[in-house]
Parts: sequence; C-alpha cells; structure tokens
Amino acid sequence: MVASTGSRRRSTSSTDVGSLTVRALSPDTWDAFAALAERHNGVFGGCWCTWFQTMYSEKRTKTESNRELKERLVREGRAHAALVLDGDEAVAWCEYGSCAELPNIYHRRQYDDEADLYPDYRITCLFVDKRYRRRGVTAVALHGAVDLIAQTGGGVVEGYPHDTQGKKQSVLYNGTRSLFEREGFELVRTKGQKNTVMRRTVASAQ
Repeated sequence: MVASTGSRRRSTSSTDVGSLTVRALSPDTWDAFAALAERHNGVFGGCWCTWFQTMYSEKRTKTESNRELKERLVREGRAHAALVLDGDEAVAWCEYGSCAELPNIYHRRQYDDEADLYPDYRITCLFVDKRYRRRGVTAVALHGAVDLIAQTGGGVVEGYPHDTQGKKQSVLYNGTRSLFEREGFELVRTKGQKNTVMRRTVASAQ
C-alpha cells in the first residue's frame, strides 16, 4: 500500500480506492499535506493537526501559527502521518507517533490512571477530504499508518476511536471502533463516554 506517485489526480467521480497511494508526511510531501489542510480552512477550527502534540510538550510561540508549528515539527522529524494521495494530491491522512510526540489525548487523566502500559505508537487523528468521504478512504489511511510503523520497526500501537455502536455520525477525528477492528486492533478498555482504547502489536517489516 505504501508507494510514491507522480501522476495527476483523477476526477473524484471516477477514482477507485485501489488506485490511491500512501506516502509518509515529510518535508517532501509537506506541500501536499498543506494544500489539503488549506482546502478545509486548517481543519477542525484551524488546528492543522497539532492539537495532540501541543498541550504538554510543544507550545507554539506567540508569533507562530498552527500552520507554522506543524511545518516546523515536520521538518524537524517530530510529526508523522500517512498521507493518502490521488495522483499527487493528498486526500487524507492518519496521524501517528510516540507518546512523547503525541502526549495530548482526550480523557488523559483517566487514561493515565488506568494504563497497564504505554504503547510505542499512538494513532490520534484521521482526516479525509470532504470530496472523498464515505468511500473507504479512512481505512486506506489507517492501513497506511500501520504499514509505515511496520517499516520503522513495528511495536505496540494504540488507537482511541469512538464506539458508535453502528450508528452513523458526523466526521470523527479518531475513526470508529469497527474501523480499527477491521485493521486488527482489539478493545482494551473504554475511556470517557464513547471513546475506546484499542491496541495491536505490529510486526517489523525490516
């Protein structure tokens, strides 16, 4: 699933999910990531997918925007994600990283009180271009993140999706329990009212 591409983006009406490719977020793919975020007004109120990185460990300066913070972290190798591309245009991402890189999760106090271990990687945010939703692209992004983790040595991976109990909901930043189950994650426990802690061990691809 992980591959690079240089072809032009196909029209959204004819693009098959199987034709999408995945690349790691890096300085080389920053422009594609930034274009996707800009098309959606910085995503989730201008967050630029920094919220999980910033509360405890990485405060932006008073003069640094969320966009600038994200770009700096990417260029310093401290922000990771699987980017889904249609041709050379990013259409989705799945953010992942170590606990040190992504310290800020919802229900953090409950999570810490009940933790039996801390994972090697967390998956904290999934986002899909509004033109590509309800077509299985979120699953491509999640699978891409797992593949990239495997390529860097694997380890224990956690996600914190919503348990929607089969009900349709608006866009969820962290995916659904059923999505993670299809990718091989197992329920560990719940946190909050509708969030879960799900976990799997990813084997090294090296």
